[in-house]
Amino acid sequence: MTSEDAPRVRVNQVGYLTHGPKTATLVTDATEPVAWRLRDGDGAVVAEGESVPRGHDPSAGLDVHVIAFDVVVAPGNGYVLEADGATSDPFAVGADLYDDLRVESIVVFYGQRSGVAIEEDLLGPGYGRAAGHVDVAPNRGDGAVPCLPAGHATTADGVDLYDGWTGDYTLDVTGGWYDAGDQGKYVVNGGIAVAQLLGLYERAVRTGTDDALGDGSLRVPERGHGVPDVLDEARWELEWMLRMVVPDGQPYAGLVHHKVSDERWVPLPTLPADDPQPRYLHRPSTAATLNLAAVAAQGARVLAPHDAAFAERLLDAARAAYDAAATHPVVLAPDTNTLENAGSGPYDDLDVDDDRLWSATELYLTTGEDRYAADLRANPYRLGGERPAFRPEGFDWNHVSAWARLQLATVESALPERSLVRASVVDAADALVEQQATQPFGLPYVPSNGRYDWGSNGLVLNNLAILAAAHEITRDDRYRDAVLGGVDYLLGRNALGLSYVTGFGTRDVRNQHSRWYAHALDPDLPPPPRGTVSGGPNSDCPDPVSAALAGSPAQQCFVDDVHAYGVNEMTINWNSALAWVASYLAGLGDGGPARDPGAVAADKPDEERVGADG
Repeated sequence: MTSEDAPRVRVNQVGYLTHGPKTATLVTDATEPVAWRLRDGDGAVVAEGESVPRGHDPSAGLDVHVIAFDVVVAPGNGYVLEADGATSDPFAVGADLYDDLRVESIVVFYGQRSGVAIEEDLLGPGYGRAAGHVDVAPNRGDGAVPCLPAGHATTADGVDLYDGWTGDYTLDVTGGWYDAGDQGKYVVNGGIAVAQLLGLYERAVRTGTDDALGDGSLRVPERGHGVPDVLDEARWELEWMLRMVVPDGQPYAGLVHHKVSDERWVPLPTLPADDPQPRYLHRPSTAATLNLAAVAAQGARVLAPHDAAFAERLLDAARAAYDAAATHPVVLAPDTNTLENAGSGPYDDLDVDDDRLWSATELYLTTGEDRYAADLRANPYRLGGERPAFRPEGFDWNHVSAWARLQLATVESALPERSLVRASVVDAADALVEQQATQPFGLPYVPSNGRYDWGSNGLVLNNLAILAAAHEITRDDRYRDAVLGGVDYLLGRNALGLSYVTGFGTRDVRNQHSRWYAHALDPDLPPPPRGTVSGGPNSDCPDPVSAALAGSPAQQCFVDDVHAYGVNEMTINWNSALAWVASYLAGLGDGGPARDPGAVAADKPDEERVGADG
């Protein structure tokens, strides 16, 4: 797949909000402005102008111009933009363009559920499947999973990554979400995914848009019992995370197992119910334990109005996990990719101070207790600390200090430093707006080394969350416009002219790496469901398919191939980032003045932001 496969006029293939910014990118070697025309669905010319040359974009490897047509506010479908002899894909102008994406991006999680049959009536025709890992042959199942035997985590040169660790117990770890396109379940990736689903609902409550996320809003089995469906979905993973705790009386008691996975990778395609591999619990880790502490504390706060007993159980679990992590502060997850055919992603993490910040943040926001505020102030990622909370590369499961800062800034609390925390988020958003202005394709993602990382689309989306938080804090439309510009990139305004979300746009990806959404390999299987975001361009090109693109400009290091796991996988943490942003966008309506009624002004004027860290 190359840039030449798409129209040279690159647009958001879903469309543009009526009163939002409207920008496209034209691929051309013209050095002077060129004329453009916008036609409506009937073919009539409704706007004209000239492009703005931007020269060579090294991230895309293309010479480009930018076209702005904000003046167009007439709702309609089938708009096309013409310039330099090229015509764009069709798109809409109107209100509520992201309501469907909000729903579908969350329903994707239902399809990732382990331990339950997936109902075709809910996920869609062709998407029903038998329950996976419920101790029905050929599954070994997750009902009584043993610890990885000693010596099973030994590298070819004899290094035991777990230092001889094993355990003589089994755990029932049924349920939860399959992490990505494989059968593994990982606490640290589940943590950020749960946090963002809980967070998008908590944000909707703050802004008065939660009715759209109420009971019956999603296609999940629990609909109709009075609890918002997105909270039911988050609970499915929370209950699994609670099952991953090491029992009393065992070494590392109270810590949380890092993952449960197959002994070996199963081939593509393999449905979860057909997975014959033995399943093992991997060594617990401090990072996984702090993830449970964070999301259990957040879940206790968000779920309390709907299930007080479960909320109390979550808070007890959060406190216990936080204390266990303090007892075992440096049990680190190693890089299990060094093992031969390890059968699971490593999710290795040598820095858990950010996880510690996040768990202290959520426990403070839920309890208001001084001990957690004191831990916040002592953390290296604290406001004004020696490590910056925000990175140009964005945040993800292994860099959660920025997410913690967003939570501390937007969730109401009595923290004396809250106004400065909020100001630091706005400062981080200002830096992203400056980065975005340098990008002719409109994305607020400019890695320090110029190389796009694994899951770059998830990183883009998480940068959009920072901008959205700044919009909530300040009500300054610059940040809203920056979010909308970044979404344009994901939905078609990029070097390849692709929409990276299945089912949205004219040229959407449809072959994300998955062992059961593998239509490309077996016509009896479906493609990934609508609303599934691809990982996106990755400069490392680490899989055998994308390896042919090594050395290409960053935006062109992508191929929509089911085997291209390094650039085109689906994962719960990228979809949770998409769901969070889609929920924010859906709350904008037509992008006009009535948007986001719950947003409040910044606590302090700009001059009090001087010296706030990034």
